[in-house]
Amino acid sequence: MPHFDLVIIGSGSGNSIPDDRFADQSIALVDSGTFGGTCLNVGCIPTKMFVHPADLAAAPGESGRLGVDLELRDVHWAEIRDRIFGRIDPISAGGLKWRSSNENVTVLTEEAHFLDPHTLQVGDQTITADRFVLAAGSRPILPDLAGLDEVPFHTSDTVMRLPRLPRSVVILGGGYIASEFSHIFSSFGSHVTVVNRGDQLLAREDADVSARFTDILRSRIDLRTGTTARSVREVEGGVVLTVAGPDGVEQEIEAEVLLVATGRRPNGDRLALDAAGVEADDHGYVVVDEHQRTTAPHMYALGDVSSPYQLKHVANHEARVVQHNLLHPDAPRTADHRFVPHAVFSSPQVAAVGLTEQQAVEQGIDHVVAQQAYGDVAFGWAMEDRDHFVKLVAERGTGRLLGAHLIGPEASTLIQPLIQAMSFGQTAQEVARGQYWIHPALTEVVENALLALA
Repeated sequence: MPHFDLVIIGSGSGNSIPDDRFADQSIALVDSGTFGGTCLNVGCIPTKMFVHPADLAAAPGESGRLGVDLELRDVHWAEIRDRIFGRIDPISAGGLKWRSSNENVTVLTEEAHFLDPHTLQVGDQTITADRFVLAAGSRPILPDLAGLDEVPFHTSDTVMRLPRLPRSVVILGGGYIASEFSHIFSSFGSHVTVVNRGDQLLAREDADVSARFTDILRSRIDLRTGTTARSVREVEGGVVLTVAGPDGVEQEIEAEVLLVATGRRPNGDRLALDAAGVEADDHGYVVVDEHQRTTAPHMYALGDVSSPYQLKHVANHEARVVQHNLLHPDAPRTADHRFVPHAVFSSPQVAAVGLTEQQAVEQGIDHVVAQQAYGDVAFGWAMEDRDHFVKLVAERGTGRLLGAHLIGPEASTLIQPLIQAMSFGQTAQEVARGQYWIHPALTEVVENALLALA
C-alpha cells in the first residue's frame, strides 16, 4: 500500500501547491477529471475567450447611434471554438505531463474516496498519507426536471464544444452562467430564450443592478422570468421545454440546444467525507476554519469544494494560504475573505464587492448611497451611454466604503480601485482626492461616485 507525505485531491488551484519547497516530500496528486480544473478547461478562461468575440459580434448593433455603419457578415463558430481549445487543451495536457515528470509527485487519474482519515481508495488502488488537501472543485447542478435524463442537454462543461452554432438555445437559470451564455449565443446570432424562476436575473446582486441588468437583457433576448420549467422532451432537431409562466399557464419552447445553467455544487459528496472525519455544511461545502483547516486536523480544503464564492481568485488565494500552512504549521496564515469581488462577463458587464444596499439595511448599518451614471462623465458622452452606472455604499460619517456595484462596459476593471480602497481601509474622500484621475477616462465615473459620498 503506497504511503505519501501529502495527497492533494484536485488539479486546479490545488496543483499550484507543490513547488521546490516540497521537494523532500512524497506527494500524490489525484484527479479523475480534465487536468487543470474547472477554470482552465470549462470555466472562466474559455468562457471569456468566447465573450470577447461575442462583444465584437454585438458591436454593429450599437454603432449606428454613433454614426458608424458596421455590418456583421458571419460568425465562424468552429474557428472560434478551435482557437480557444487549440490553446487550452495543450495547456491542460502539458500541465499533466509536466507534473507527472516531477520525481516526488505521483499523478493518479481515477475516482477517489476515503476509507478512513488516512486512507484513500483511488480506482483499484489503496493509498495512505500523513496529510491531505481537498481541492476537488465543483460540478453543474442538474435540476429535478421531468424528462431531463431522456433528452440531450448541455451544461457549461460541454456547451462550448458544440460542433456548430445552434439556430436556437433555451437556457435554464438566471445567474452568472446563464447571463454570460445568453450574451455569447445571442450575439453570434442564435435565438436565445432564458427561463428563470425568479423575477430578476442576477438576483444576488444589488437590487438596482439586478433590475437594470434584467431590463437590458430582456430587450435583447426572449426572457421568461417568474417561469418554472415543468418537463422536457426530445423532438427531431432538438428539444421542447414545457414551462409555466407567472399566471400558471403552460407553454412550450422549442430549441435546438438546451443549456442547463442552474448553478454548481461542491464535489465533497463524492469523497466519502464521513469516513475521513471531515464535516460538510448543509449546502455540501467542506467546513474549514480561518486557516483553511477542516474538522480533520491533518486535512486542509480550498476552492469550490469548501468555498461558496466559487471563484478562481478565491481558490488561488486559499491555495497560497494552505501552501504556507503546510510548510509552516506552527505559524499559520489566515485566509482573507473580507472583500471578495466578482464579475459577470455578460453584456453589460457587472462587478461587485462588499455589501449591497439591501444588506446594509438588513444589518442596521447607518449608511449613505451614491449612484453615478456612466453617461454623466465625458467618456460616457463619447459612448452615448444611457443605461449604466456605479453605485457605492459607505458608512455614514466615516466615509468608509462598505460596497461597490457596477454595471456597464469594463465594470470588471473599473471596480479595482474600489476593491483596493476597501482592502486597505481608505475612505471615499482619500481615494477620490488622494490621487490623480485621468481625464477624460472612463474611471471618472468611479471618481465622481466617490465624491458624491465624500
